[in-house]
Amino acid sequence: MTTPVPAVTELPGKPRSRPRRSATLVTGSVLTGLVALLALISLVWLPYEPDDTSGGRLAPPGDGHLLGTDKLGRDLFTQVMNGSRIAWEAGLGSVAIAAVLGITLGVLAAYAQGWLDDTVSALLDILIAFPTLLLAMLIVAARDATLGSAILAIGLAQSAVVARLTRILVKRVLSRDYITAARTSGTSRSRIVAAHILPNIWPTLVVNLALQFGLAVLAEAGLSYLGLGAPPPNASWGGMLQQAQATFTTAPAGAIAPGVLLVVLVVGVNLIADGLRDTLDPARRRSA
Repeated sequence: MTTPVPAVTELPGKPRSRPRRSATLVTGSVLTGLVALLALISLVWLPYEPDDTSGGRLAPPGDGHLLGTDKLGRDLFTQVMNGSRIAWEAGLGSVAIAAVLGITLGVLAAYAQGWLDDTVSALLDILIAFPTLLLAMLIVAARDATLGSAILAIGLAQSAVVARLTRILVKRVLSRDYITAARTSGTSRSRIVAAHILPNIWPTLVVNLALQFGLAVLAEAGLSYLGLGAPPPNASWGGMLQQAQATFTTAPAGAIAPGVLLVVLVVGVNLIADGLRDTLDPARRRSA
């Protein structure tokens, strides 16, 4: 007679943290996915032309205008859809610039020695000391106020943060024994970076770049609010908030809709970053 094998049960004192982490990542993906879907639809279809002013001034929601119209008679839902596209362009473009420049400078700075290392570290600290929005304003002020200028300015401002983090991570990896062994065996510096350094630092960099995406979206909205972002008829969420400020009591949808979507996108990206940190960090997985 065989003895039945008891079912495996969880220890009562062990909390189940993996479902919470999965829920965080899924929730963030859903929130950002909704805004991304809105942006993708805007590439192929819009309810009205962005500069169509035939809707009447400050029309209430309904009658062919889902969110109503602004003070110029433009459809607010069309502007919100355009704003979602601009937000994604600003976030992805800025992060791409920050990643390319920041990782390159960070790796080069990590290999620097002596006074050169101290000088690079000091320069990065000085750049980081400036608020991203302020540094972006200075760069945009020297160029035309366009979406491209805003993306370039935000990307340059964020590259210092990425470079400083990359430098710290690379220096930590360079002190490992397997890097010493690779150097002793005659492996080239570029090969060491590609085969040993980048694979070990990319999880932390991915999380940081996700956070930088949310900050870039906020920075672009801030620049547009100040009139330094995408020019009309392109409607940035920041520009919509600025225009709706004077008519909030009569047409609140003009401020509520872009404000809610801005919060949804930034919160969603931060939740994704938090979920990725829990998933990619070996120390967190072992402690779970």
